[in-house]
Amino acid sequence: MPGNIGPLEIAIVVIIALLVFGPKRLPELGRSLGRGIREFKGSIGGEDHDDDDEDPKALGSAQSPPPAEPVGKGAHDKSS
Repeated sequence: MPGNIGPLEIAIVVIIALLVFGPKRLPELGRSLGRGIREFKGSIGGEDHDDDDEDPKALGSAQSPPPAEPVGKGAHDKSS
């Protein structure tokens, strides 16, 4: 049957992935794949959680900069 995936097929895919990506990058790819699947399932289920496993301090530094301060009376202000 074409839909049956057994342990031999899984082993072949793992060996090919190991040869293509290398042993150092393979765990990173697995984490990325797992995170993507979780986000996909969350979007299907209607959950609105954005990366629960990230550090809250890191999220704060990624925010946009504060708004610029208002400009005082200058050459462009004719109400002086």
